[in-house]
Amino acid sequence: MRIFIATGIFHPEPGGPATYLYRLLPELVARGHEVRVLTFGEESEGDPPDRPYPYPVTRISRRAPAPVRYARYARAARALEAWAEVTYAHSLFLPLAGSRPRAVKVVGDPAWERSVSRGWVSAREDIDAFQGRRYGPLVDALKWLRASHARRAARLVVPSQYLARMVHGWGAPADRVRVIYNALTPPPALPDPAAARAQLGLPGGPLLLTAARLTAWKGVDMLIEAANALEGARLIVAGDGPELPALRAIAGQCTTFLGNVPRERLALYMRAADYVVLYSGYEGLSHTLLEALQIGTPVIASDKGGNPEVVQHEVNGLLVPWRDPPALAATLRRALNEPGLRARLAAQAIVGLERFSWERLVEQTLAVLDETARR
Repeated sequence: MRIFIATGIFHPEPGGPATYLYRLLPELVARGHEVRVLTFGEESEGDPPDRPYPYPVTRISRRAPAPVRYARYARAARALEAWAEVTYAHSLFLPLAGSRPRAVKVVGDPAWERSVSRGWVSAREDIDAFQGRRYGPLVDALKWLRASHARRAARLVVPSQYLARMVHGWGAPADRVRVIYNALTPPPALPDPAAARAQLGLPGGPLLLTAARLTAWKGVDMLIEAANALEGARLIVAGDGPELPALRAIAGQCTTFLGNVPRERLALYMRAADYVVLYSGYEGLSHTLLEALQIGTPVIASDKGGNPEVVQHEVNGLLVPWRDPPALAATLRRALNEPGLRARLAAQAIVGLERFSWERLVEQTLAVLDETARR
């Protein structure tokens, strides 16, 4: 197949779509498919010869005013869609106008994300409540545009059953939605938990780790307040974001902020922790939870979004009702104090992880692109 990849970000930029595509596309080329990529970005960010790819990458500079760069993207996309047999887009809001059959990957609600980032709705607005509420003209127009684009896609690829239900709620026919779970990459070689703590210079005693972008919906404020009440326990927070100053203000001496941590070093912290905690109000499908379980560390997570598709309650981790600080505090206390609980959950950490294999992701993705092209 001739496959046109339309995306907003691409390697070497950080972010899930960029990382996902950088690993996926060589697999498609190795299977005999032709690939061409269009993205926003600067040529100096990684095109050949310093970062060679086995496919051409066209970058539309973000330095131009928005109308200009979107017009340039649309013009380049038109030519690529004329060349391709199928388009695989990685945002609902890309300026694509061609008639080529199109699959679109959806990893969240772009209307909610943009409304929150621009301050049109509260940063604490629940994404599930957002689906059914009416707002002002700008937000409602974004919701309409997102739903309109989703309904026109030949196929919609989502990483969880939770998101499949969400996009169906936008009006996308259920028979066009395909769930393809995120895939795990092999973990780095890691020492045992005690050696990991020694290598990181961490003290003994109960240790909790959370890793997230520090936004309001990640629930780190509630986690810090619960940790403040745990005698002798330490909470490590990996990540950065707009909520960091407010979180520092409520943190006690038991909380340590690491800032952004490279993936390999974060894996070492995960190995050292008793539990990895993700008390978030929204997750499409969390890589953090998957990586912690693959390493062998049990997890504690909110029962929101795609978390229940990863965490099997009382098997490989514990699920906690969202926005229930007393329940979170009680769960943390139990997790750290109940004899044998951590060992039992850790022994079953990899239960169900076979669903998140890279080979399965590649084969399922190719199947979706093939059936999209046949339309």
